[in-house]
Amino acid sequence: MGAMDYYLNHDGGRIHFSLPADWNLLSAKDCAKAPVVQDVAQEIERALSDPIGVAPLEKLARAGMKVAVLFDDIQRATPATLAVPAVLNRLNRAGVPDDRITAICARGTHPAPTPQQLEKKVGKEVLQRLPGRVLIHDAQSSENVFVGRTSRGTVVEINKDVAEADLVIGIGTCMPHPYSGFSGGCKILLPGVSSYRTIGEHHYSWLRNRSCKLSVLDGNMWYEESVEIARLGGLAFKLDFLLNEVDQVIRAFAGDPVEEHREASKHATSLYQLFLPKEADVVITSAAPLELGVQATKSLLNARLAAKTGGTIIWVAAEKQPGPLMSLIEQMAAAQSANDYHRRLLRGDIPDSLKPFGISFFMLGVPFKEISEQYHVVHATEGLSREQVELMNFAYAPSLDAAIEQVRKGMPKADVTILPSGGTIIPVVKA
Repeated sequence: MGAMDYYLNHDGGRIHFSLPADWNLLSAKDCAKAPVVQDVAQEIERALSDPIGVAPLEKLARAGMKVAVLFDDIQRATPATLAVPAVLNRLNRAGVPDDRITAICARGTHPAPTPQQLEKKVGKEVLQRLPGRVLIHDAQSSENVFVGRTSRGTVVEINKDVAEADLVIGIGTCMPHPYSGFSGGCKILLPGVSSYRTIGEHHYSWLRNRSCKLSVLDGNMWYEESVEIARLGGLAFKLDFLLNEVDQVIRAFAGDPVEEHREASKHATSLYQLFLPKEADVVITSAAPLELGVQATKSLLNARLAAKTGGTIIWVAAEKQPGPLMSLIEQMAAAQSANDYHRRLLRGDIPDSLKPFGISFFMLGVPFKEISEQYHVVHATEGLSREQVELMNFAYAPSLDAAIEQVRKGMPKADVTILPSGGTIIPVVKA
């Protein structure tokens, strides 16, 4: 190994490592170190007082209105404990009392939070102010309401309390997303509080469309239809946060769900975009900061943008919750190809063992199969066994050092890119 010391952000700390002497480093840059907000509550008030593209909440809301406040689930570190009370206070000032407000965990088809997780997410104050009205969305509920079809024909069904609200407000986080360009914005409604049918029709339709990719909004069919669905669902106001790799708030954006999100996305691009001189033979990436559940896979999807087709990706993820992944691994092993797996999804052929884990989880079988067909992936993980990793057609390594040594034996010389925070870095290879 060479003498230089590099790192990956991992599981709340860092893994330090060296590269083989004959490997040529292209980049080891992390996300830009933006200054963080010292007073998050004050930053929330600043954003709410000067919204982008729409009037403040005090003017949007009126006495007598029923209001739905949507917040994301535990897979995001959005400071909902501060944001939700701030929104409630402004609605109160507009003449909307707490008993006319319902807060909804917009989990899409992610696993439902426990009561303890829900309290940690929104805080005791919100639970006390909205007794019995802090709800968890159920995508499979028979009470979800049909509100129309998109211009492309997708059926739009949404949460009953959202459909019946006079004003719908969302709270979430904006960060790079491998299909919708960026999370945040209208995603709080689709998939957040949409029905299982609506989420499936949308996600499966655009999963392999070339327009749907990391950090791109214009012309992105995944994003554009989600905006249309959010408008049909009545989303009128959004508060989005930018967070760094350790979940500290960089900035808050508020206003019209499309306009504030575009501003947030521009700012995120300036922080997360990494320009590379060329595609690498080897990409070493960490799941951080998205290391929980299905989120850990986004770093692998992002790494494709930095690697040569046929190249090697060393993917480091702890996989501390391997249980759900096993059902996906078994289905991936049964499918002959990415096309085969995708067609099964489009037919609605979803095994019962996968349904509890959500659409965004089991649709990963498609890109995982694609990646295994186009790249050599070495998965360095403590949470999965060799046999489990090999069922995905990936190579296994018990540690990052072991993975590097494994690759070095077959590739003594290589151009290498390191992505220390692979879950959020946007790799861009210069033309």
